Formats: sequence, structure tokens, C-alpha cells
Amino acid sequence: MIGVRDLSLSLAGRPILRDVSFDMAPGRIFGLVGESGSGKSMTALALMGLLPQGAQVSGRALLDDTDLLALDERSLCALRGNEIGMIFQEPMTALNPVQTIGDQVAETLLVHGRATRAEARRIARQKLDRVGLPAERFPLDRYPHQLSGGQRQRVCIAMAIALRPRLLIADEPTTALDVTTQSQILDLLKGLVADEGMALLLITHDLAVVADMADDLAVMRRGEIVEQGPTEQVFRTRQHPYTQALFDASDHQPEGGSTPHPAPMLAVRGAVRTYPGARRGLWGRAEPVRAVDGVSFQLHRGESLGLVGESGCGKSTLTRAILGLEALQGGEILLDGQAVEAGQPMPPDMRRKMQVVFQDPYASFNPRHRVARLVAEPFHLTVRPADADARVAEALRAVDLSPDDAGKYIHEFSGGQRQRIAIARALITRPELIVLDEAVSALDVRVRAQILDLLADLRGRLGLSYLFISHDLNVVRAITDRVLVMRAGRIVEQGPTDRVLAQPEHPYTRGLLDAAPRIPPQWQQREDGDERPVV
Repeated sequence: MIGVRDLSLSLAGRPILRDVSFDMAPGRIFGLVGESGSGKSMTALALMGLLPQGAQVSGRALLDDTDLLALDERSLCALRGNEIGMIFQEPMTALNPVQTIGDQVAETLLVHGRATRAEARRIARQKLDRVGLPAERFPLDRYPHQLSGGQRQRVCIAMAIALRPRLLIADEPTTALDVTTQSQILDLLKGLVADEGMALLLITHDLAVVADMADDLAVMRRGEIVEQGPTEQVFRTRQHPYTQALFDASDHQPEGGSTPHPAPMLAVRGAVRTYPGARRGLWGRAEPVRAVDGVSFQLHRGESLGLVGESGCGKSTLTRAILGLEALQGGEILLDGQAVEAGQPMPPDMRRKMQVVFQDPYASFNPRHRVARLVAEPFHLTVRPADADARVAEALRAVDLSPDDAGKYIHEFSGGQRQRIAIARALITRPELIVLDEAVSALDVRVRAQILDLLADLRGRLGLSYLFISHDLNVVRAITDRVLVMRAGRIVEQGPTDRVLAQPEHPYTRGLLDAAPRIPPQWQQREDGDERPVV
């Protein structure tokens, strides 16, 4: 159905894609994998006709007998949504925050003149039901901000399939989702391919997701496809060194770290945080929601402690309380023996001891400021030292960047470099505890391996303690000494990481492990006899 032949693309004279060729058939899933910047998303945008202005394209992209690259904008508009649908990586930016989900799904039908407004609303309801958003819980008048990340992604899928397109493009559709929600979204996509007979182009950097989903696979590097074929064949042979490098990075175990000290760096005792229940009628309310329900644990000096659980389990609320941003209704939090009290000014010395690295390094920086000012931001909350510029240079060197980078803007860096700058900002006050909130979830496997190596090295050299919050169990296994499993505001299991993830005792922990995609064990044996363990 789709035949891409010798697709080449350049921007401002710089080659982006080079002679990309592949075929897709109805009812099959084609995986496109590679690092950030390899050209995966640009390939999808070329098929959709959504390339930046001034892009120079050659080659062919045939939808049956129609060359998509030769169509004008009017013809492409008729195809987008009608014949080709696309699911973007970040659902919150793909959805209009001031439009209800019903209006956004119906909009596709109205733009193409395929239904009246009443019919479009009816079909929108059917599509939302199809993607697992039933009417009794998710009426058409809900707004995107009232939904979770996985629910917003389901709305995006409903929009993409509203007109039953023949080709569905999914660009990193599960990157920021927890393992359970990710499993549900992937099962939904597989069901749509089987039921609707459409072709699915799945773009991802997660090899386990591709192994679980794709019938055929292409590996992309620097704008070129270096290896492709049936998924099992590519996984078993790994003929190109780059394919093998991706496999090695997916199972990477950082070296280094430090030996935890018995003294607690952070102590949480009986923490409770309750929110009012949803409104019911004019005066009534549902029962209060206990987002954090009697949580207690200790984080020792030099230790890396993981915190895992589904979206909505209370991880973020607990993290905000630890950072002094959210008040507790019960219990206490002690940082190096001092109480953390939300709403009260945190003493500068106490604030210096604890820093945070957020999930999205680009969104956590002001794009108008240079790196020197961004890295030095924590000094506004403590005391700016006389040697602030030297400290910025020291922090940049600690994360393997150059002090000369201090004069650049954040948009001049790759995703992995931005996360290094985020870590440099956390190091600038010479803290003792760093909270890492999904710090590597949006990174491809090789960049992720580099960041994990960096974190392990910094922990060993500087004696740092980490609270590592993640939904990626492979990352937690690689970087943490102990792990806490959180469900519905409570810690349901805790212990050494290797023991909890290898021999879980609680059914919820076993459910998380079962939901995580994995490469089949029989594919771990290469055809040349070289056996490499792959998680």
C-alpha cells in the first residue's frame, strides 16, 4: 500500500534523509527505530507533507499509485486525516486546551465534510468509546487538562482514526507513559490494525516495544536505513554494527556508584496528603482522595532509591512534599534531620542540600536565557557566591560539557545535552540529595545509557544520594540500590532492587513487570551463535 523509494531530504543545504526506501502493507505494523536525530520523525513528516518551509525533497512516496511527494497543499489536505492519520508524541501539545475532546474528535469529520455536526458528535462518541474512554466517565464536554497522559493519548488516537485512514503513523506514542498505560495503548493500536485493516508506521526508540508490536522493522542512522527486514530476523542477525550498538545500550548497566552510609539523608514518616473529592451536584462532594496515605521510608547517604508506580499513584504529590512545595496533612519529612515544612521559607543551607532534575529538559528552562544564567538559577534560592561563574564552569565540566557552552542558548543543544545541563544546574549548589523525576524517560537508548553512566559517576565521585522516580523498570534496575513500589498512595512493596524486580511478592508489582514490553528470550540468541542477554 505504501512504497517509499529513494526518499532524500535536505534543509538549508544540509542532508537530513538519504535514499530511504521501504514498503508497508495493509494490516501490518512497520517499526522505524533509531536515535534522536536519525531522521525517523522527518520521514513521517515527509509522508504527511508537513516539512519545514524550504525543505528540498526528492524520491517517491507512493500511496497505491499516488505520489505523496508530488501533491500540492490542497491535495495533501484532502489526504491528511482521510487517508493518513498521525499520532504525535506529546498529546498535551497536540490537543487544543480550550476545546472539548468531543469537538476535537468531531473536527476531523467536519473539516472533510464527511458528516453534519450532529453526526460528527455521534461518531466522535463512538471513536472515544472504541479507544477506551466510555461516555459515563468521559463525556464529550471534558477538556484535555481534565485527563491523564494516557487518556489524552487515547483522544489523539480517536482523532487520528475518526475517518478510518488506511495508514496510521504513531510517533513515539508511549514515551512518557507508565508501563501499564503503555501496554494498554499498544494493545489498542494492535487491535485497530487488526480490526480496521490499516497499516501502522510505529516510530520509537524502544526495542522492546518494537519486538512486541512490529511485523517488519527498519533501523535508521543519520538519515539512512542501515538494516531492515522481518522483526525477528533483524533482532537475531543484527548485521549492522549500529543495530548491535542499540541492543547493547538497551541492556546497559552503569559502573561506579557509591556505598550507602547507614545514616539517613531523607526520612519520610507517616506522610499523608488528601485532596477534596470531585463535586456531585450543587452541594455534594465525593469522598476525599488520599493521594499519599501513610508513606514511610528512609533514603541513606550515598544511596540510589527508586520510586515506581502507575500514573496517579501519588509519586508526584510525594515528590512535591519532599521538595517543600506541597503541604502534608499528617506525618513529617526530615532532610538531614531538619523538618521540611511546606509554606515556610526553607533555610538557604537546607535548600542547598536538595536539588531536582525534571523530565523535560527543554520545558524546564527559560529559552531566552543563556546557559550560564540557567545553570546558576538555584543561587537565587540560596546565596550567590562570589565565584558563581567558576562554579558554573565547574558544573558544566562535571557533566562532560565545555565551559564555553555557558554562552549558548538551550535550543542549540540536543536532548541529551539539555539533560546534562539540567544535571549541571542541580549540581551548582553542591547538593547532597538529587531528586530525578523521570529524568531519562524521553531519551533514546544510547543517550539514556550515557546519562545513566554520568549519574553513576557523579554519585561515586561526589557521594550524592538519588531519589529516582521512573516508570521504566529497566532504568530502575540499572541505577538504583533499593526500590519502592507505590500504589494508590501507599508503598505496597520495597526492598533491594534485584530482589523486588526478580522475585516480586505483591500482585501489583508482578502486574507492573508483566505489563512491561520485552524482547522474546528466543531472540536473544544471534544466528551467528553470539548470545547476548537483552532485557
